[in-house]
Amino acid sequence: MVVMGRIAVPYGVKGWVKIQTFTEMLDNLLDYPEWWMSSKTGWQICDVEEVGIHGKSVIAKFVGCDDRTAAFALKGKDIAVPRDDLPEPEEDEYYWSDLVGLEVQNLQEQHFGRITEVFATGANDVLVVKGEEKESRERLIPFTAQVVQQVDLAAEKMIVDWPNEWND
Repeated sequence: MVVMGRIAVPYGVKGWVKIQTFTEMLDNLLDYPEWWMSSKTGWQICDVEEVGIHGKSVIAKFVGCDDRTAAFALKGKDIAVPRDDLPEPEEDEYYWSDLVGLEVQNLQEQHFGRITEVFATGANDVLVVKGEEKESRERLIPFTAQVVQQVDLAAEKMIVDWPNEWND
């Protein structure tokens, strides 16, 4: 499964929810006919009754979610699609879910830790890298061609041009 978004908040009183998408274009999630929702027992297919765009948000109504209370119970659940449903990324393009877990080191072979999250900003995507030691700090590293020198998914490794002292 590839996480494409997360249920943010209820929308209205009839069971609709707002979905924070993790896709490049806001409406990309609507391209997939089958959505899966995270649960305590794993992934469950969810029946989407209606879906649309409202302003800068994706809104959805799921079968069986008929009021605000039911919608609120879905808050924080991830929405995903099966990996096989996604197109292959272009050269030097990556799905965020493929980057999470990669070991990050700089050109001086200093190990920073593993990518725990990727998020978008207005300028570029940002990698959240957390060291493995308990007291290790979190680093925010821009995911740009200038900084990211190599991504090796098979070796689960990323090389960045990012001096260690920039995080002090």
